[in-house]
Amino acid sequence: MIASTLDAFLNSYANSQQAIRTDVAVAVRAIAAAALKVRAIISNVGPGTTHMILPRGEEDPRGVPGAHAAAILLDAMRDPPVGFYLDALADAEVALDPGGTLAIAVHPLDGMSNIDINAALGTIFSILPTVHGRREGVFLQSGRRQLAAGFIVYGPQLGLVLTLGNGTHVFVFSASMGVFVQAWESCAIPPDANEYAVNASNYRHWSSAVRLYIDDCLSGVEGPRNRDFDMRWGASLVAHIYRILMRGGVYLEPADNRKGLAQGRLGLIHQANPIAMLVEQAGGRATDATDDILDKIPDAIDQRTPLICGSAGEVDRIARYHRDPSLIAERAPLFGNRGLFRH
Repeated sequence: MIASTLDAFLNSYANSQQAIRTDVAVAVRAIAAAALKVRAIISNVGPGTTHMILPRGEEDPRGVPGAHAAAILLDAMRDPPVGFYLDALADAEVALDPGGTLAIAVHPLDGMSNIDINAALGTIFSILPTVHGRREGVFLQSGRRQLAAGFIVYGPQLGLVLTLGNGTHVFVFSASMGVFVQAWESCAIPPDANEYAVNASNYRHWSSAVRLYIDDCLSGVEGPRNRDFDMRWGASLVAHIYRILMRGGVYLEPADNRKGLAQGRLGLIHQANPIAMLVEQAGGRATDATDDILDKIPDAIDQRTPLICGSAGEVDRIARYHRDPSLIAERAPLFGNRGLFRH
């Protein structure tokens, strides 16, 4: 499916006998329009993130930019056929259109701390079908049932990464044209990687399988991987996934032994599911270290999960470290006994 603009792309997608596709297209257009307003909010943030700077210089007591982004996105969902809307920080879903065919979950502003350092942050969204005659648990569906998923990245460019179930596509906002223009028809994540993203400061809290994998990567050409790896880390999930879509790599947000993090840190519905769909549609894999993210059925709207995703070969390898690292043929006994972080 080739299109020069987001609107043309969505028109082509909706040109079928499935009415639900038209509904999805309307919702995606609304999210894209809301992103322009969120970007304007972000650009007016002063030093620190606790207050907004208004046109006349007065401080806005309504709170952080995330609250503004959440309000903008909720308002944007009132016109499309959205039956239920769920914000990442909400205690319950919001009922909107009684006849709406869609249930949309949103993480309004991922990577909030990046505002202070002028780095990328984003909005993540997941679009599910409503379940006829059901309100309770409408978001407790497998990620495989997502009709669409994507994220906005607010960086040097305003980007929209989108999947409608047939590839992962990238659009960039053109200020001169006033529209999102398709930049990549379909991303393809390389199966192998020489780059990983992980918060290494949490090393002591990880399972032995995760520590062993990182040790082997850090061992470089002298270790069992026989090559050097680059490590990246930042506070924005969407920035990491955008980079992986562009050039490959693997992202690790593993479970750890700290209180409250045994089941991971990321929200399954608002973050992991949409990211997993985007990654899989680009030829990558997304797991919780053992099972595919999209096969998990949430039992609560705030359910957390580990997330390991990106280049399929590397994600599969990490799963093998969890099952039995001794099965990885090239590993030498030396590296199984002492890693670079261990004494």
